[in-house]
Amino acid sequence: MAQKALTLKTLTKNTVWDVQENDIFRMLESVEKDADIRDNIRRYTDIIRVAFMIEELQEPSSAMKGKFEKTGYKIGQIQIDDNTKMTLALKKRPISRVTDLTYENIHHITAAKLIEVLDRNFGGGWESLSQSVKDIIESGFDISTTTLPKDRLHKPGGMYEKKVADGYDVLEVVKGTWVEAIFAKLKPETEKPRLKLMSKNEEDEIPEDDYNKPDEDDIIDEEPTILGDDDITEDNYRTTFEIEGEPDEEAESMSDFGDE
Repeated sequence: MAQKALTLKTLTKNTVWDVQENDIFRMLESVEKDADIRDNIRRYTDIIRVAFMIEELQEPSSAMKGKFEKTGYKIGQIQIDDNTKMTLALKKRPISRVTDLTYENIHHITAAKLIEVLDRNFGGGWESLSQSVKDIIESGFDISTTTLPKDRLHKPGGMYEKKVADGYDVLEVVKGTWVEAIFAKLKPETEKPRLKLMSKNEEDEIPEDDYNKPDEDDIIDEEPTILGDDDITEDNYRTTFEIEGEPDEEAESMSDFGDE
């Protein structure tokens, strides 16, 4: 299924790494026609700045434009309103050092690019990286390492040969007579589960908390049963009552009470 073209309103800190300078200038053409974008332009430029360096040219002379273009910037002009134009210089942020890697851009580089970045910054091997950088890299790549003598690293049928056959890119870090091999392979993209948001009506209908509610079979009716005159029978009505002590003594005392 074809993906819809990104716009300023759909651009995120993640997807901004998928576009180039010309794409950003195309998106900015909507500023003049969309009041909402004009009023919130700072929010959109903050997202663009995640992946691009932006410079506003206050005096867009040919000399000034040439200076920026020599350093890799693309120059473009956008119309803000009927009376205002703005000249911008844009340049995609390079990913050349391990400190340039982020959770947003790690999914937008290849294993070969990662090996290039690691090779440019290495010296101490995988363990020389900070844990935060390792976490970023491993969020986008499967990483494994092995350290062996030089003459054993490329042994037929060994780990090196198997990893390469399985599609891993490899960086070899020489450590005297030993070599550390760092294998990297891009993780397959997985679709993130979408959070289902409740509608306003569903939010108002708070479900009853019945966690501690007993089963119907366990419910005992504690309300006393009130019998009418028609309901009284010799089976459910008692005229006797229990008395404590010796029967003769109790009968005698009650007889005395009746004589008073």
